[in-house]
Amino acid sequence: MSNARALHPTRRGILAAGGALGLGAVLAACGDDDGRSDGSGDGSNSNATSGPWSFKDDRGTTVKLDKVPANIVAFTGAAAALHDYGVQVKGVFGPTTTKDGKPDVQAGDLDVDKVTVLGNEWGKLNVEKYASLAPEVLITTTFDTAGTLWSVPEESKDKIAKLAPSVAISVFDRQLTQPLQRMWELAESLGGDMKAKKVTDAKAAFDKAAARLRAAAKARPEIRVLAGSASPDLFYVSGTNLSVDLEYFKALGVNFVEPSEAAKKATGGWFESLSWENVDKYPADVIIMDDRASTIQPADITEGTWKKLPAVKAGQVIARSPEPILSYDKCTPLLDNLAEAIENAKKVG
Repeated sequence: MSNARALHPTRRGILAAGGALGLGAVLAACGDDDGRSDGSGDGSNSNATSGPWSFKDDRGTTVKLDKVPANIVAFTGAAAALHDYGVQVKGVFGPTTTKDGKPDVQAGDLDVDKVTVLGNEWGKLNVEKYASLAPEVLITTTFDTAGTLWSVPEESKDKIAKLAPSVAISVFDRQLTQPLQRMWELAESLGGDMKAKKVTDAKAAFDKAAARLRAAAKARPEIRVLAGSASPDLFYVSGTNLSVDLEYFKALGVNFVEPSEAAKKATGGWFESLSWENVDKYPADVIIMDDRASTIQPADITEGTWKKLPAVKAGQVIARSPEPILSYDKCTPLLDNLAEAIENAKKVG
């Protein structure tokens, strides 16, 4: 693909976890800046205590500060999750706004006009602007066992690390409920109001949606679901073993189409690349498609072979978020939408 996010199989596979490709092969240089420059959230979190703060992240790294950090910089998706718990950040990096200035799908309910955007695409983070925010902590996710910080530019990571400690929540090879719980714990430590009705209602709704999806999968075991992602030249079919959402959906009983083991081996176990001529290799009744702006959305796919797929002809294609915003509020619709698709699906594949 023309602009895959990474150059070696492991990082490339990370992106393709739902097929997530198309997000910049060349990581940002230190001075790159193509995002908003002067949004100015105050970063204050009213429920935060004033005493010492520490948090042990999923790399096993414990960050200790004299007080709860107020100057927080986070990957956009992590910032969106923290926002749902009442924790505000000063700066973000990663896909934040679309070309028309609207919030990117990964920004959730984040007020994009009240944060400083340090780089408006994956792998871009302007170091000078980052330093100007006097960051106290950087928060992101990690998609590998090495604890690589998601969307932090490889070539400037050492400069970035000297400016503030980092916290990483792992979304690698585990079910969705685990990073959801870890983000909850992080938000709570940062002063989030975890007893707020909005928060507790969201958790209850998530549990209800999980039960619904489990019931739908049990009632319709014959419905085969394929997780895909589209680029101009290739169609990507994701395996379920490494992605937090797919692993969880599978554990709830969803019958997923799996790429061949030989094909996945070349991408570290994440996915299989298909030419558009071979997009019908795996029969499916429901297709869930990568919803990120870096990929081609179903309505914009012009390939005739795609349009002939039984699931496409039946209108049984829904969105999937390979990089889910790790709050219960944002993950609940992912469960409900898939449950509804399975409940109503015709057997076509």
